[in-house]
Amino acid sequence: MEISCFDDLLQAARQQREPQRLLLVFAGASLPADASAEQRERVAAGESGELAPLMCVDKDPHELASFDALAAEAAAAGPPWALVFAAALSGRQGQPPSASQVDAALQSLVEAVRGGDFDRLIPFDRSGGAVRLG
Repeated sequence: MEISCFDDLLQAARQQREPQRLLLVFAGASLPADASAEQRERVAAGESGELAPLMCVDKDPHELASFDALAAEAAAAGPPWALVFAAALSGRQGQPPSASQVDAALQSLVEAVRGGDFDRLIPFDRSGGAVRLG
């Protein structure tokens, strides 16, 4: 299944044999102090910027209605964000991942975003569309 939007990811996670947790890292885009006018314009247009993790959360895909519900929850909970990076963590033998497994995986993903290592993550923009970085 091709993931072109967050709701595709949500549907795919719900269809997995083992229970899933969606791991989400919300990131903001900022500029270096010596940014050029062109860089400032690109950030203002949502096309560029240095990404930094702002907040993270895990969600049961069966308890999350849609990307719009997630975006509304994120808007109420924290600072404005530019992208949300998503990954899934699978349970085993019919049991969801433990809280300690989820916490460790979230920390790993926060560090991955901080370090610019996006290979195992799917980034989504504020409208829920999957984006390509780089």
